[in-house]
Amino acid sequence: METKHFEIVLQTISTGLVEKIITETGVNEDTAMENLYFSALYSMLEREETKVWYYSVPLLYRIYNEEATTGRLRLPEH
Repeated sequence: METKHFEIVLQTISTGLVEKIITETGVNEDTAMENLYFSALYSMLEREETKVWYYSVPLLYRIYNEEATTGRLRLPEH
């Protein structure tokens, strides 16, 4: 995928995920963005080759929430 296209995909997914974090946890936008951007999930998400960006926002939120709760990143089996 072209870099520019991937950046748009990443931005779209990140926006949806931040909105989901806000809705589910009640934190403000700045906190939601900070928590996401400092997560191991986001480190995987921003690397195109991991293909984590293929996951839906609800699935990404479940992965994010598990990481936030347990401190461990666990991706689904393919």
